Amino acid sequence: MQSFSDPKRIPHPAAKPDQKLALSAPARRKRAGAVGEGPVSPDFITALARGLEVLRCFRPGVAALGNLDLARLTGLPKPTISRITYTLTELGYLRYHPDTGKYSPGYGVLALGFGLLAGLEVRELAKASMTDLARETGGAVALGAFDGDAMTYVEAIHGSSALYLRLPVGYRASLDSAMGRAYLASLPAAACADVLERLGPAAPAAAAIERARAELVDTGCCFAIGEWQSGINAVAVPFASVTGEGVFVMSCGGPEALLPESALRGQVAPALRAAIAGLAGASA
Repeated sequence: MQSFSDPKRIPHPAAKPDQKLALSAPARRKRAGAVGEGPVSPDFITALARGLEVLRCFRPGVAALGNLDLARLTGLPKPTISRITYTLTELGYLRYHPDTGKYSPGYGVLALGFGLLAGLEVRELAKASMTDLARETGGAVALGAFDGDAMTYVEAIHGSSALYLRLPVGYRASLDSAMGRAYLASLPAAACADVLERLGPAAPAAAAIERARAELVDTGCCFAIGEWQSGINAVAVPFASVTGEGVFVMSCGGPEALLPESALRGQVAPALRAAIAGLAGASA
């Protein structure tokens, strides 16, 4: 497939992913096992869940957080947060900055993340087809998995050095992105409804999910045309990995000038479906 235009000449509007996470608390989720109240099972360790919830506050674009920030983001009392951050710092999962009184992720978190990536077979299998697709389209190709309230990139390849929006591995895309909609559309209706209910006000609009379901049935893909980010078009395909590691979504996107809707639907979507052909073990 020929490149749709010269990517070196295409500017990409600067994106501001997740910047507001550092300033305001995310919508509280209604799921069983939320920070303050675990599931009924006696095997659920609430203290561990709270510590992990604190670590999850350090998202891309959030450099450092203080105890007050973490208390606001999690809804936990400040004394509880202080004990958690002290423990995580002692174990190497957080680093304390005495000049600001704030914390940032420690090297222990990095070791956990790379341990996952190193053992993820589908990521290695997908690299060649992702690289080819990125080269052909000039767009950004990503492989993601559902992570509670977002889609986390486990691989990302960029087809053009001119793309300003160069989202890295570990980036968490909202469920209102093409990738997020594709994942939700792949779920059975009851499971999708459960996720949306847990997300509360942060959930994508029901109409958008219904449209994504219809697109998935009709074309095998889901689209976001300037909806997730203004001027950005993307297409995504969900699939159950042949490696048995679960459901993943591969997406390809870029600025309207590089990937107009006609090219996205007529050329990129078929190429994306072909890219996941050797990765899918069963219908997502």
